Order: sequence, then structure tokens, then C-alpha cells
Amino acid sequence: MGKKLSIGNLGEELRGGRLSSPELLSELVCTNTALRRASRRLGQLYDDAVAPTGLKATQVGLLTQIAALREGGHQWPTLQSLAERLAVSISALTHALRPLVRDGLVGLMPDEHDGRTKHATLTTHGEHRLHEALALWADANQRVEVVLGTSASALRALADDVASPEFLEAYEARRMLRG
Repeated sequence: MGKKLSIGNLGEELRGGRLSSPELLSELVCTNTALRRASRRLGQLYDDAVAPTGLKATQVGLLTQIAALREGGHQWPTLQSLAERLAVSISALTHALRPLVRDGLVGLMPDEHDGRTKHATLTTHGEHRLHEALALWADANQRVEVVLGTSASALRALADDVASPEFLEAYEARRMLRG
């Protein structure tokens, strides 16, 4: 391939038939692929760390978010607020909650004012399991922090930016997040 393509004209080149899919794959720098690959690697490390509890790292994260959204003695989070915090759909959240409910770690209770709204609650068993998992998770997290060094905080900040509503708004408006 003679010329290097810019990200801005890849779609145009494909639509115009001037670029084949294999050529695109050899040229494309894909942020999504890189982040997913990194996420899978970290996920495997954290899954291995919390495996003695019978939980996956994503389940520990979900239990942690339920607990965090209740901080200060407030009521348990609604499924909607939990899904928004995790940047997932309600159906994805309910799918993820199913084994935690089945295993008695999470309860779902209807809102006292609106029966259609449900709140996620941590059971006593769920709180104990979360405490066990967090001790193991903290060890793995410390190791990741050491390996990444000062890049760890930059990586977290970037990931938080990408997960933010502001990023989605900037993406939809095709503008820079911080311009």
C-alpha cells in the first residue's frame, strides 16, 4: 500500500472501494481493540486473585458499586442508578446480577413508592464475601500499581474519561472532550 491513511479518511476509502478490508485491518489503529485486550489481561489477573472466593473480578466490582452507592446510610441503589454508574444497560446489569442473587449475595427489593423500581441490596453473606474478595483484590491491585508505576493513575483517569457522560456527548458531537 503506497500511502499511509489518516483516521479521518478510512471510512471514505472503504466506501469508495479504494481500500479492501484486509488493507484496512493492516492500517487501522483501533482504540477499542487495544483497550479490550488490556481489559482482558487485567480481568484475568484480578479473576485469578479473587478466585478463592468463588467470584469473578467483575462480580467483586458489582458488589463494590452496590456498597459504594449506599454509603452514608442512604437507601440501596436502584438498578437504574447502578446501571448508569457502571455504564451498562439494565438488561446487562440484571444478567450480571442473576448469579449473585441466586447465590444469596445480592437481594432485589421493590421501591416502597414505585413497585416497578427495584433496589439492589447486599445480603449479610454478600457483605462477608465482598470483604474476603477485597482483601485478595487489594493484593492484586497493589501488584498492578507497582508494575504500571506512575502510568497507573493516568490509565485510570483516561478510563474514567472514556466512561463518562461527557465523553459520550463529545463523541456524538464529534468534538474533543477537553478542547
